[in-house]
Amino acid sequence: MTDLVPSQDHIELARSVRKMLDKRSDSQAVRDAFNGFDAELWSTLCEQMGVAALAIPEESGGAGFTLAETYVVLEELGRALTPSPLLASVTAAAALTDSPLLEEIAAGTVATLAWSGVTGPADAPVGVTFEDGKLTGSVSAVLYGDVAEIILVAAEHDGGVGLFSVDPSAVSRTKVAGLDPTLSFATLEFDGVTAETITLDAASALATAHRVGTLAAAALQVGCAQRGLDMTVDYTKTREQFGRPIGSFQALKHRMADLLVRVQMSRAGAWAAVQAHVNDAPNADRLAAAAGSYCSDAAVEVGGETVQLHGGIAITWEHDAHLILKRAQALNQLFGLPHQQRATLI
Repeated sequence: MTDLVPSQDHIELARSVRKMLDKRSDSQAVRDAFNGFDAELWSTLCEQMGVAALAIPEESGGAGFTLAETYVVLEELGRALTPSPLLASVTAAAALTDSPLLEEIAAGTVATLAWSGVTGPADAPVGVTFEDGKLTGSVSAVLYGDVAEIILVAAEHDGGVGLFSVDPSAVSRTKVAGLDPTLSFATLEFDGVTAETITLDAASALATAHRVGTLAAAALQVGCAQRGLDMTVDYTKTREQFGRPIGSFQALKHRMADLLVRVQMSRAGAWAAVQAHVNDAPNADRLAAAAGSYCSDAAVEVGGETVQLHGGIAITWEHDAHLILKRAQALNQLFGLPHQQRATLI
């Protein structure tokens, strides 16, 4: 049965995560974790709230919940702009079935999926080959590829595309400078790296990972857009012009009302797509693509308006408004651009 709105349990989970992030992931904490993540906060989230284990089955060491619970956590992480490897780990875990690696991921070990589909559509060319037990090629940019302790690699072989795991110490990893300092990327190079085969037919696993990754990114986008809207509304209540708060001007009211509609529609669309995935609905792929497209566009629009409506202060390094726009633009590049997501609906 599809839950059209979050349950009371989901609401309480969101409150608990928000309470922790308000204390541990304020503006200064976010900046301190630029180009990486706060390992202590990540450990606390995993040990006290089990965020990495939520969508992993109990028999694989997880909590046995669903992607819906993970979505709730990701939206709060998006709202706080928290640098976190949860998106990378959730995507990697979605490509695995009955693997011992799932237990490690559930415990908080950072995992990533080195596959061109993470930064592109599901049918993006694969740049790594598997032959005689070894991987050759490169993948860029890989989410948290510079720090991941579990690396899964999609690679072509004579029979198609398979999924493999490698020893991180055997991989050449080069950190990639990005627009958004709250996300981390790296280029991974494989020069005859010995690999352990997970499956030689990874088509279904990668399709699932792409759908889950799209929905996980949408959750971050909804949270990011909500943060931008909240900041903008608060600012226009205090910034005065001509003796009045600028939020009292009708033109700005209309612009913020439009942003509210975008945020609410994003949240509704993403939640519907997550529920379709959880319930294995026939239209789950289409809803995920629709949510990915809409949430990407909406987050970028809200980020742009956040900067515009804050005025000159928004482009200063000290203010957080520019971080909203940078996060929105970076997430926009993951799991296919909006127009590529829309193309799958035709």
